[in-house]
Amino acid sequence: MATGRGSASEVQLRVRGMHCASCVATVERALAGVEGVSEVSVNFAEEMARVRWSPGAPGNAEPGRLELAVVDAGYEAEALSGAAGALKAARGRDDEREANYRDLMRRFLVGLVCGLPVVAIGHWEMIPGLPPLDGGAQRTAWWLSAVLTLPIVLYVGRRFYTGAWALARRGAANMDTLVALGTGAAWIFSMAAVALPGLFPEGSARPFFEAVAVVITLVVLGQAIESRAKGRTSRALRALFDLAPETADRVTEDGTETVPVSQVSPGDLLLVRPGARVPIDGVVRAGVSEVDESMLTGESLPVARGPGDEVVGGAVNGTGALTVEATRVGADTMLSRIVEMVQRAQGSKLPIQRTVDLVAGRFVPAVMFVAAATFVLWYAFGPEPPLGFATVSAVSVLVIACPCALGLATPLSVMIAIGKAAAHGVLIRDGDALQRARRVDTVVLDKTGTLTVGRPEVTHSEPARGFPRDDFVRLAAAVESLSEHPAARAIARHAREAGAPRVEVQHFAAHPGQGASGVAEGRRVLVGSVSFLRAAGVGTESLHGGLERLMADGATPVAVAVDGVAAGVFGVADTVRPDARGAVERLQGAGVEIMMLTGDVESAAQRIARRTGIARVRAEVSPGEKADVIGALRKEGRVVAMVGDGINDAPALATADVGVAMGSGTDVALVTGDVALVGDSLRAVETLLRISRAAHRNIVQNLAGAFIYNVIGIPIAAGALYPALGLRLSPMIAGAAMALSSVTVVANANRLRHWRPRGMERGRN
Repeated sequence: MATGRGSASEVQLRVRGMHCASCVATVERALAGVEGVSEVSVNFAEEMARVRWSPGAPGNAEPGRLELAVVDAGYEAEALSGAAGALKAARGRDDEREANYRDLMRRFLVGLVCGLPVVAIGHWEMIPGLPPLDGGAQRTAWWLSAVLTLPIVLYVGRRFYTGAWALARRGAANMDTLVALGTGAAWIFSMAAVALPGLFPEGSARPFFEAVAVVITLVVLGQAIESRAKGRTSRALRALFDLAPETADRVTEDGTETVPVSQVSPGDLLLVRPGARVPIDGVVRAGVSEVDESMLTGESLPVARGPGDEVVGGAVNGTGALTVEATRVGADTMLSRIVEMVQRAQGSKLPIQRTVDLVAGRFVPAVMFVAAATFVLWYAFGPEPPLGFATVSAVSVLVIACPCALGLATPLSVMIAIGKAAAHGVLIRDGDALQRARRVDTVVLDKTGTLTVGRPEVTHSEPARGFPRDDFVRLAAAVESLSEHPAARAIARHAREAGAPRVEVQHFAAHPGQGASGVAEGRRVLVGSVSFLRAAGVGTESLHGGLERLMADGATPVAVAVDGVAAGVFGVADTVRPDARGAVERLQGAGVEIMMLTGDVESAAQRIARRTGIARVRAEVSPGEKADVIGALRKEGRVVAMVGDGINDAPALATADVGVAMGSGTDVALVTGDVALVGDSLRAVETLLRISRAAHRNIVQNLAGAFIYNVIGIPIAAGALYPALGLRLSPMIAGAAMALSSVTVVANANRLRHWRPRGMERGRN
């Protein structure tokens, strides 16, 4: 249940029964009160709590104690264990939300059927064509309203009263408290007016059962819509869960057997049939196919996979059958790590949300005070009948001031944005990184493995004058095919792609730091550095022109000699990623400054800079110097994102405002970065900046709407406009406005689900 991270441990809990932002504050206070707890974050939208504590602290912060603390606060809690527990919780949460939605809709229908006649009776005189009700008929109609309101109070709105009572016993309050107090006071007043009219001044004993019926029914409808909409926010995460197959076809001596994925061990051989999902991470040992990794990397085109290539669990196999050796299983697979990272990020809390939760925690008591003050003032100074006027105004304040919208404004947007980013191959570790990314104005790129593919390729192939090109390529590749040097593998790969036939080699010898030699087709072949050829007595004057061009272009020369005569030279260099220039241009077009920072030599760095359109370059810098450059940029007031893939990039990634680790990079880079890119495309950096800006706009819209709603709604409900304009807000309108506020926030947040990474907008927003 607990997972180590740095010097602290963490446990996740599923929390049931939260209804608004004030519930978040209550649960956080309860968990923070457990001895040993150092940090608590509760996500209202996801119904999750994350608790961290130091291993050296007293051992009271164990899951059982945490669960008990939540239960004592009036809610239900269940500790989760790893990715499997999270998967179970997510599916269980979906089932519960669906069941809750159906239950709420049933209650709404009961409220609708019973409430319509109550509303008609309450507004009888306003309905055209109906005869007026005399005294006896009027009282009979009111009693009918009282009877019809009973199922609304006792069944439709039962959860408000039971929830409010449970919290009141613990000295707490939330949205249930406001609704229960408002509708309860209105119902008691109305029953007294009907049953004991003599207690009231003449003409003031008029009930308003219609307000009770409409408020409860509308709030329940709002909760139903909210429940359905909240369930849609985690679709991206559920889609990731669904990528994991439950079974795998394991290859045995007797054929294949279907086993649960949980029984697959590293080293097992698995058969992945055409159209099936790859069950685990592994290496292809036999077969050739195209694999669709779009749900993991965001890349739309399938990628070719053959013997020696890695495949990831959850990817969809194409038309060929593959035999895959399992390398990572269970929680170690890329899919499991992605799910864990997305869950952690979705459960994180932005700094602005912590402020909102703090305000919401004090909001309900403040509203209760305002409602009480409203009642006293209108009862003392209000128009006739003062008791009815004061009661209606106080009830309106209680009903309209629900903090649900405040509680949903930020976490829903964060959840959807992080889920959308994950669907496009961008894994954001937490909400803070999402918030910082939208302000990035400078992107610093490492060269090797970031702007380039990180694998040497042949960029030049130039035979000596008079030497046949086919012979030059074929004989050099024959010797290099037996070498393990990266440049040798590049030349061998170049020859295969050119269709050169394979040639047998005798007397092969590797010369460390110099090159390789052998006999092919009866001819003595040397391949290596220019100094290697010269030491063997080969004249290299004929190669000087080609060597100069290669050196100027930043490529490494690999010279070839056949039977003691220079045959030509290859230029080997790391190649630019196909989408690098386009990504750089789009970022620059959005007002983002691009800088290359590399430990490679100046000539190689300038070659890549020219090909990608980067004007600002720092080459031959150490890992510590990379971090210093990032620090200097930040001191200039720039918000810096560093993109890298290697161990040498880790200090710079940690120093940057946002560290972005390429998916092909080392574990050190992936752990250090705030963001991890699943694929190798630099377009994901653009995606990160765009989704962070879109999420920020969405959050601002939600918070502005929620705050403005309360700032305007509460004074109007209290009767602020009545003295000047004669306008007052009935509890029915207040209930409708309260339900609408939450639905509006949820609907606006869900607009992010339709976000697509198309183009960068300019500026920081």
